[in-house]
Amino acid sequence: MHDLRPQIGNLYRTAARQMSPDGCRSILFVSARRGEGTSSMATSFALMAAARAARTAWLVDLDLRNNSLSRALDDGFAEDVGPLGRAYDGSLNVDPIYSVTQDVSGRDAGGKLLVAQQVEETRLLVTRFRNDQLRDEQQVRIVSQPTWWNRLKEATDWIIVDAPAFESSTAVLTVADQVDGIVLVVNADTTSVEDVAGLRLELESYGGNVIGVAMNRAGADARLLDKIGL
Repeated sequence: MHDLRPQIGNLYRTAARQMSPDGCRSILFVSARRGEGTSSMATSFALMAAARAARTAWLVDLDLRNNSLSRALDDGFAEDVGPLGRAYDGSLNVDPIYSVTQDVSGRDAGGKLLVAQQVEETRLLVTRFRNDQLRDEQQVRIVSQPTWWNRLKEATDWIIVDAPAFESSTAVLTVADQVDGIVLVVNADTTSVEDVAGLRLELESYGGNVIGVAMNRAGADARLLDKIGL
């Protein structure tokens, strides 16, 4: 993962203008294919949002089994970032946004496996899933839970969601209608127009609001484009 803050100033300003300034703003980043730089963009965007937040910003990692965002922030995502500090209960006292299968003994893992850790000296909190509480045979998946998202919106200024690439997970479809806007992250050298257009149609069929495409090219500004045409 790479710190893209120097490249996403225009993206941040454009996205912030497109979403309501009243109350919490929420935005989701996803790509059609793996390796497009979605996690780098979401994390960089979240740091910018937190720097401007009156209360906090939350970076929600939907790739529960990997926790790549919390690891990156704790390991020095950028020179001025991290490590992670205190962990808070991420259940928000409502039903969780995930479900876990019982293990072979029939034991339930419980409902408080999601925590939120604050990035020290910032207003950013990043979610982390407690995989250490699961056994190898147990599986976890994202589920639709509007109450959780609404409770979070009451508590923070920004929600930034990083979803796994659509080719590897359909988790994004589960939460597509819970955020104000969705940004499709694209590396123009590797992803076809057909892949991006197909993902946009799929997200919109699930109630998602695709606000544009962010071109992610090394050494260039990431800009939010109004049209799918690349």
